[in-house]
Amino acid sequence: MAPLSRNLVLAFLCLLLSFVCFSNAQLSANFYGTSCRNLQTIVSNVMRQAVNREARLGASILRLFFHDCFVNGCDASILLDDTTTFTGEKNANPNRNSARGYEVIDTIKTQVEAACPNVVSCADILALAAREGTALLGGPTWAVPLGRRDARTASQSAANTQIPGPTSSLSTLISMFSAKGLNARDMTALSGSHTIGQARCTTFRNRIYNDTNIDSQFATTRRATCPASGGDANLAPLDIQTPNQFDNDYYQNLVVRRGLLHSDQELFNGGSQDALVRSYSTNDAAFRSDFAAAMVKMGNISPLTGTNGEIRRNCRAIN
Repeated sequence: MAPLSRNLVLAFLCLLLSFVCFSNAQLSANFYGTSCRNLQTIVSNVMRQAVNREARLGASILRLFFHDCFVNGCDASILLDDTTTFTGEKNANPNRNSARGYEVIDTIKTQVEAACPNVVSCADILALAAREGTALLGGPTWAVPLGRRDARTASQSAANTQIPGPTSSLSTLISMFSAKGLNARDMTALSGSHTIGQARCTTFRNRIYNDTNIDSQFATTRRATCPASGGDANLAPLDIQTPNQFDNDYYQNLVVRRGLLHSDQELFNGGSQDALVRSYSTNDAAFRSDFAAAMVKMGNISPLTGTNGEIRRNCRAIN
């Protein structure tokens, strides 16, 4: 290669690397270190009160964050209310009648605005709240990169098509997570969030009546509160052992065919994730470490930074 050509290539690579590093550096765990020193304390206190009042809220907030990040990135678009002139994501199929915890985010935002007006985004509040909800239920903690800004738009159509559903196959799960920059190991680790929380009968009815890779006693137990027709909103714990404790019991359930959702059991059904599920089922520390790393990775999906988006004053509406 001629010296000039080599120099041009090197210059291009340096420029590319500097851009990548700059992009990654835009989010920082200390982003509000001087502009809102009490942020983490406020989020922690409100989340502790919420989870003490209703343990399920820890799982609900975690799910909100997941559903936010999978639709055009972690930009708080899921928090926007529908209006006569604006259609948000709250009534998309994966969220309607099931996404919850919005009022907790509202409470955090109100207190944060009182302490640090027009500084902290709703997107960052949701990311921090998801971490706190996990930790309060016994899960791992992690440093949350911050500096996201809030979207001025939302997409109900993207929410309907880009969030994995409870009937998804393993290949669909891997593909949908891959589309967001998350690999199969990330997907299996993040699915472990189903160690907490509840699911509605309508999301697992077909599994407990028609799937064959299910423990018969478990299916019978679930049918008692989820009839073949009706009772769509009846709830069941995603983890039959410890529904309000973040642990690796979810994977133990999968190994004995007690996954509540079809998509859960797909992780252990003779496919590529069987070995990892079995590993997590006996190694809680490995699960926790992988889960925390995958949460940071998910939180980095397409954030709005710099002058993009805005800092909402009210998480339910654009400014």
